[in-house]
Amino acid sequence: MIVAWLTLPGLALASLPALLTLANLRFFTRAPRPAPGARAAGVSVLVPARDEARVIGRLAAAVLANRDVDLELVILDDDSRDETAAIVSALAVTDPRVRLLRGQPLPPGWCGKQHACWQLSQAARHDILVFLDADVTLEPDALARTVAFLETRRVDLASGFPRQETGCLLDWLLLPLIHFVLLGYLPLAIARSDNRPGLAAGCGQLFITRREAYRACGGHAAIKASLHDGIKLPRAYRAAGLSTDLFDAGDIARCRMYGTEREVLRGLGKNATEGIAAPGSILPFTLLLAGGQILPAVLLGCGLAAGWEGWPTWGVAMALAAAAAAWAPRLVAVHRFGHSLTSALVHPLGVAVFLGIQWTALIRRSLGLKTSWRGRALSPQ
Repeated sequence: MIVAWLTLPGLALASLPALLTLANLRFFTRAPRPAPGARAAGVSVLVPARDEARVIGRLAAAVLANRDVDLELVILDDDSRDETAAIVSALAVTDPRVRLLRGQPLPPGWCGKQHACWQLSQAARHDILVFLDADVTLEPDALARTVAFLETRRVDLASGFPRQETGCLLDWLLLPLIHFVLLGYLPLAIARSDNRPGLAAGCGQLFITRREAYRACGGHAAIKASLHDGIKLPRAYRAAGLSTDLFDAGDIARCRMYGTEREVLRGLGKNATEGIAAPGSILPFTLLLAGGQILPAVLLGCGLAAGWEGWPTWGVAMALAAAAAAWAPRLVAVHRFGHSLTSALVHPLGVAVFLGIQWTALIRRSLGLKTSWRGRALSPQ
């Protein structure tokens, strides 16, 4: 049966992320706990905020509740149209650790978030800079442990991956793929020993660095037109000869990125062409993801529907092995990161929707179409 032969490439393409995920779990560790009684040096927590009235109070309360660290919380109001500035101003009156920074007009050629982060870096008073998205909520030991990771690893830039909270169908379906793509296709052991920019990765929701290193690489000014600081900032550090690393921040930080299906589609699409949907990477990733994650499910479904009639014994074994390899990383993530089991079970559907978003983003870019986010038109590099 000809279709049985498709199980061979399906198994090969599914085995790669399955094996790499298992290997990467050794290196994708949580931030260490500081020594008892230790107190972290001064930390500037820098938060760009545009129309974040719904979450900014929760973020501030969580940051200010952090212990064993001297901190300031600087929030930049980036021309918000809601009550963001008023909420932060009221907090600053009651807690001297809080400062409100009024954002300057967005210059030509800058992305809004990068411009906001650049202004925040200039206003920071401490040597250690923590860039935090407004929709992230920290645990009381998060900052001390994040500083401990930076110091223990002795790197110039570290990025934590918070636990992603989901509240609608598409983020429940798609956001767990962040861990799947990261651990399934980036060899972390090699990325730590080889400082090439192409092996850099990060999460724009949580970065920590030192002022000297930030200035040496140009900081957010070096990626001013980028929409995807999670990838571009670590690459800028490595291009300047500086080191980067990442860690699992799921136990010390959580993030609710999106609230609606439309926000998920626009959010994942706005920076896709600087990642997987880049012209040079979308075809290889489509082959890897479709061949290794969708094809095994299709073959399994065809075999089961036909009762495996006409399938050679080896074909049945290969189909089952390919399906097991395809689902293995997601089932591991259910245990390791607390992902939804039902989301993991519909993994092939999630991959199909994810690829659709990537191709849509590339086509829109090719046609010169712009998208918008928080009321601003965006034009990716």
